[in-house]
Amino acid sequence: MYFNNCSKHDQGCVARFLGRFSFQPLRENPLFGPSSSTLERLGGLEWKKVVHQHQGWRLITCIWLHAGVIHLIANMLSLIIIGIRLEQQCGFVRIGIIYLLSGIGGSILSSLFIQRNISVGASGALFGLLGAMLSELITNWSIYTNKVCALLTLLVIVAINLAVGILPHVDNFAHIGGFLTGFLLGFVLLPRPQLGWMQRRNLPAGVRVNSKYKAYQYGLGLVSLVLLVAGFTIGLVLLFRGVNGYDHCHWCHYLSCVPTSKWKCGGN
Repeated sequence: MYFNNCSKHDQGCVARFLGRFSFQPLRENPLFGPSSSTLERLGGLEWKKVVHQHQGWRLITCIWLHAGVIHLIANMLSLIIIGIRLEQQCGFVRIGIIYLLSGIGGSILSSLFIQRNISVGASGALFGLLGAMLSELITNWSIYTNKVCALLTLLVIVAINLAVGILPHVDNFAHIGGFLTGFLLGFVLLPRPQLGWMQRRNLPAGVRVNSKYKAYQYGLGLVSLVLLVAGFTIGLVLLFRGVNGYDHCHWCHYLSCVPTSKWKCGGN
């Protein structure tokens, strides 16, 4: 690692034969990864540096960092499962835009609430792809078969993944922000043209051609675009003003961690 706080006499470091690339002791980072200081120096999301030192670029760089090998593998497996299908259907450009903007949306919401810890990972971007899958199904509802089954399956998957976010040390605000961003972007970027419009070149002359998209697709896309721009604008303004989201939503801490007899939720 760039800097892992492992002294030459500390026998707790994992894979010491890797030298500077060895992992922190498992008691400090059980995911086989670097120290918090390493993540911070490499571009992890830290509220104080974003707000007080004007390092807004951390909203983007944190997406490409992971807390450890286990964290990285889990996210990459999820990306393969979710991303390949979407990219094959919709193309890498649109899916790439959704992935990146969802990651940023997750970072913004995370920064409004998680202000004492460093946050890293692509989970917000991955949840954005899940959100885009859901909105893509809704906006292209008429072309799907077994649509109700597909909708229920997606909702169950989303609910389970969000439920995992209430465990300690999981940034569920990044998940929620990414999901909402991807959900709105799906209505903007992923509507499919009507069949009649796609076959317009094969129709006889004088035959009326349907519009490219249905009226409700235009409506959903426009409303989603307005909400997306408004959400990003308001979120960034509140963030750089140093607003703490918990001051305006006292129950929101339950969205990220629910205390039980097995664990406690630390301050954010």
